[in-house]
Amino acid sequence: QVQLVESGGGLVQPGGSLRLSCAASGFTFRNYAMNWYRQAPGKERELVAGISSSGDSTNYADSVKGRFTISRDNTQNTLYLQMNSLKPEDTAVYYCKGPSMSRNYWGQGTQVTVSS
Repeated sequence: QVQLVESGGGLVQPGGSLRLSCAASGFTFRNYAMNWYRQAPGKERELVAGISSSGDSTNYADSVKGRFTISRDNTQNTLYLQMNSLKPEDTAVYYCKGPSMSRNYWGQGTQVTVSS
C-alpha cells in the first residue's frame, strides 16, 4: 500500500544542479516527517536530509549543508531535494523514506552521477 517513487536523477557535471522528487502514496503524507538517504557504491546508506511533517524544520548531513535543500508539498504528496554545487562524492542512489517507516518500504531510488 505504501509507495515511494523517486525520480529526477541523472548525469550532471561538477558544480551543476539537480532536483529530485519523491512521490508518496498509501499513507497520510502530511503527518509524516520525511528523509532523503543515499547509498554510494561500497558504502553504507546514509541520511542526507530530513524535514518535519509540516515542512517548518529541516536538517542536513554536514557533507551537504549549504548545497542541498529539502522541501515538501503536502498538497501534492511530494518530497523534493534540490541539489546545487554538486560534487563527484555526491554520486549515489538517492532514496526517500519517513524515519518512522519500515525498511520494507524502500523504493528503487534514483541514480545521481556527478562526473566530468
